[in-house]
Amino acid sequence: MTTPLSNKTIILVKATVPALAEHGAAITAAMYARLFRDEPIRALFNQANQESGAQVKALAGAVLAYAKNIDNLGVLGAAVERIAQKHIGYNILPEHYPYVATALLGAIEEVLGDVATDEILAAWGEAYWALANILMGREAGIRHEIESQDGGWSGWRAFVVEKKIRESAVITSFVLRPQDGGKVAAHKPGQYLTFTFDTPTDKGVKRNYSISQASNGETYRISVKRETNGLASGHLHDAIQVGDVLMATPPAGDFHFKPAARPVVLLSGGVGLTPMVAMLETIAADHPELEAHFVHGALNGDTHAMADQVKALAAAHGHAKVATFYSEPGAADVLGQTHDVEGFVSIDWLKAETPFDTADFYLCGPKPFLRVLVQGLVAAGVEADRIHYEFFGPADEALAA
Repeated sequence: MTTPLSNKTIILVKATVPALAEHGAAITAAMYARLFRDEPIRALFNQANQESGAQVKALAGAVLAYAKNIDNLGVLGAAVERIAQKHIGYNILPEHYPYVATALLGAIEEVLGDVATDEILAAWGEAYWALANILMGREAGIRHEIESQDGGWSGWRAFVVEKKIRESAVITSFVLRPQDGGKVAAHKPGQYLTFTFDTPTDKGVKRNYSISQASNGETYRISVKRETNGLASGHLHDAIQVGDVLMATPPAGDFHFKPAARPVVLLSGGVGLTPMVAMLETIAADHPELEAHFVHGALNGDTHAMADQVKALAAAHGHAKVATFYSEPGAADVLGQTHDVEGFVSIDWLKAETPFDTADFYLCGPKPFLRVLVQGLVAAGVEADRIHYEFFGPADEALAA
């Protein structure tokens, strides 16, 4: 059980909010610089997020939100769950938390200088461990839930690539079976696996990939888009073949399908359709009466993955409709055959073609796609508890707000 923070600590931490608002990114950058002096700790992180600066900004926003809400931590429940799930994916363990404490307090002192008095540093030390204990408690609960399942495991496990399937010009699927011959833990449709592998230029590369099928107890499938200059995606597409081994941690993630009586709209852009296919498979198998709408945006037929599978699932279900948008149709694309609408998914279209006032909306795709549609749904009056979305990478500040 977490010990409540003292009133003095709450007052002192809240007093640092203006400084954090101004210097938060500098503090988190300094914190990571300190952390990464230790190579085993550095190896725990996805360095692509560090190189882009996205993780520094995301953590700065999280630290500021924590300081602002230090006296009302209940409002941070969703953020705590997201962080805990990420920690499961990256195999962050209780023994790693002291390294972060030392780096964070050292960074605060380094950046804020004289403002970071002994009292301020002591308050932030207490505040850090209060949050760390909450996270460690939740992570222990998640690990217990996974390990108690048939096929559950903790840490890294070896998977053999059983199949490699070209889904489109840019997306390839990999079907993975445990090397030890055992079962795999059930995942919630929408969750991801975290992988670590070596490339010719980088060791211990780490990436999250959504599971693109419903649970079957035997295998997982991931479907990976080849990104321009993508170190990891390029390696998977070009170098990884049937019979090769990949290391993965158990399914994780706070974005997943939650069965309810109201209709469901699955909205995706590009490779964001991967968790939606898992959701649609689950709906087709387990929720025969549920009204579902699968709405997907792609560039054109060359880049559009799993189109036939999605149509077959919807037809077999009977209460699911599919609508496909192509923003840049190719010469072989025919409106009404390969796709239903030319252009981008819009709020006006959703209002006209889906049960807009009652449905749960699940969204996944590139950040511009999410910004437009999540903010559009909110502006159109859709309640927050009906909007569920997945980030690729660290949280976008505008969306998180």
